[in-house]
Amino acid sequence: MSSPQPSPLADLHLVGLQEVGKKWSWILGLGVLLVVLGMVAIGASMAATLATMIFFGTLMLIGGALQTLHAIALRGWSGFYLDLIAGVLSMVVGFMIVAHPGATAIGLTLLIAVFLILGGIFRIAIGLSVRYQNRLWLILHGVINLMLGFVIWKDWPLSGLWVIGLFIGLDMLFNGWSLIVMALAVKKLTASK
Repeated sequence: MSSPQPSPLADLHLVGLQEVGKKWSWILGLGVLLVVLGMVAIGASMAATLATMIFFGTLMLIGGALQTLHAIALRGWSGFYLDLIAGVLSMVVGFMIVAHPGATAIGLTLLIAVFLILGGIFRIAIGLSVRYQNRLWLILHGVINLMLGFVIWKDWPLSGLWVIGLFIGLDMLFNGWSLIVMALAVKKLTASK
């Protein structure tokens, strides 16, 4: 009777694990940094929201300027006017976002609330109408989205000043915790090998 042969994929998995294991402290450090930054963003969600809007507007300004320069540099091609209009429009919108980050955040937050409400209704409807295993999780996801959307909408326009910063902070916080857990697990796994 022969012993089972390890698959090449298992060897690849071990090589990747050993590589990551050598850098576990970097992963842990990044995780801790993201947790700290996430907590700061949650604590100063209004500042994080405004900073995000200014950053986004600045990126649009830069992108629009580059696209406008590209159009001017290649003014002989058939897409010149489309490229030029798109570049100028990006610069105008970017300037408006940078000049009025609060108003932009309020408008974007309303869109987020509508997206959450409609997405929640859709998930609940699909979860109730289509029978499959674990559909309860889809229904729960829909209920949470629906409630979150209504909470944001109920407090709108004031919620527009803190929602985006809170969401960014929560994303960084959970990303950081997942990296911390992964780094500690990798350290434990590679130490036992």
